[in-house]
Amino acid sequence: MPRKTDGVLFELQPRPTKGEDGKPLLYAQPVVEYKYDLDAIDDFCCKYRHTSKGEMKHFFSLLEEVTTMWLRQGQRVETPFGSFAPKLRLLGEHTDPEKVTGLDVMYHGVEFIPSKQFVKDADCGTHGFRRRRNMVGNSQMYDSQAMDAALRKSVRYGYVTIKTFQTFSGLKYSSAKKFLDGLCQGDHPRMHRYRDGRIWHYVPVQDSPSL
Repeated sequence: MPRKTDGVLFELQPRPTKGEDGKPLLYAQPVVEYKYDLDAIDDFCCKYRHTSKGEMKHFFSLLEEVTTMWLRQGQRVETPFGSFAPKLRLLGEHTDPEKVTGLDVMYHGVEFIPSKQFVKDADCGTHGFRRRRNMVGNSQMYDSQAMDAALRKSVRYGYVTIKTFQTFSGLKYSSAKKFLDGLCQGDHPRMHRYRDGRIWHYVPVQDSPSL
């Protein structure tokens, strides 16, 4: 039987909580390879669903106009996608309902509850799932050889920027900055940094190992 290669691509990410082995618990999330916007919907429907150019954009514009009009009136709006309703927030802590007035309440966004049929129709598990073989979270931070290799590749014109280091290390921005900042600390720092406008430049210290 041939090996299955189709299915929705997913990746693993760590949760803040840890399991019995002391390691972070994992969760799965889809790998977003494409992002479709209203222009893409309009083009697709025009090509494959026989709508006129701009028809879907006009439809969604009207849908937003009417839906928000009713939401501003405090109403719930039911659609094939699901229901929309305004969310309210009660300011402060109250136990006596007689003391609560309209001044104690504020608008707190929109609540969206997808319909059962919409959730069913959007089922992406029909063809199974396949995992992207990537580092989980920022676990590569603890692989000194991988980080040293990323640093060497990141050096441009004698310095490293956070964005460049992100590219070669695979770290998120905050983690990449934290790692580079850590190399500038201690009695024997491997790098020193200076700000050029809004960008931090990290310069390797001469005779620094692995750089």
